[in-house]
Amino acid sequence: MASQTRSTIVNRDAILGVVFALLAAVGFSAKAILVKLAYLDSVDAVTLLALRMAFSAPFFVGVAVWAKRQHAEPLNTHDRLLVLGLGLVGYYLASYLDFLGLQYISAGLERLILFLYPTMTVILAAWVFKRRITASIVAAMLLSYAGIALVFLHDVGVTEGGVVLGAALVFASTLSYAIYLVGAGHAIARIGALRFTAYASQVASAACVLQFVLMRPLGALDLPLRVYELSIAMAIFSTVLPVFLLSFAIRRIGSGSASLIGTAGPVSTIYMAYVFLGERISLLQIAGSALVLAGVLVVSLSSRRET
Repeated sequence: MASQTRSTIVNRDAILGVVFALLAAVGFSAKAILVKLAYLDSVDAVTLLALRMAFSAPFFVGVAVWAKRQHAEPLNTHDRLLVLGLGLVGYYLASYLDFLGLQYISAGLERLILFLYPTMTVILAAWVFKRRITASIVAAMLLSYAGIALVFLHDVGVTEGGVVLGAALVFASTLSYAIYLVGAGHAIARIGALRFTAYASQVASAACVLQFVLMRPLGALDLPLRVYELSIAMAIFSTVLPVFLLSFAIRRIGSGSASLIGTAGPVSTIYMAYVFLGERISLLQIAGSALVLAGVLVVSLSSRRET
């Protein structure tokens, strides 16, 4: 009887973990859709990013206060510098470049380029930690970048100008996030995942708001109510909730399974872009997406086996 009860609890946790991971993937992917919808009201990237982070900040402050109570040991100077540097690179810079890129490219292409971060992380880790990259990993990365090339060709054919610039900005955003991931392992081990995420997010929020104050007049906040509604939705459903849902999923099914379920993200973005933005779906785009997902899956699985 007791074993059946334990088995039921394990199965329920596994199901909840899968559901949480799927919701997190869809939530993160919906960000591009919300940004593109907000851009229809002529808001600029600096203002929109500041609104997103300003509405997100109170949640992360609350988490930071709670996490501090769970970890009585204060941060030393080294830890603070880690949080500051990684928060600026991984959250602020990556987000800003991504928002800029979305002004020029489709939501589907943006999500696929962002999804290349495991390949960039492997390359950076190999360079920093002197690790060897196997032939299978190289082949998988070539597969992923060939897929991006196909989707890029699709966007060039249906978008008026700026695709190269937009793709370059989002690629730089992905590289920033990969740099953050390579450095975050050490910081998370020292500080704790929840506390580190909350602190780094506060750093990014402060940077985004400061950037707005320095670059835009207060009159730039005179925006349609729809922009504020989209910004609040972005803060809650594409920033705060996915972070915690992913954390809950990892706790129940492990980081490996959660990351594999995360491959649903680019697919959901392409579908949502079709429904909400009217972006066309072509066979070229489907083929390119399949190549990217296949390559990233191989890289992720191989990296996990090595770990």
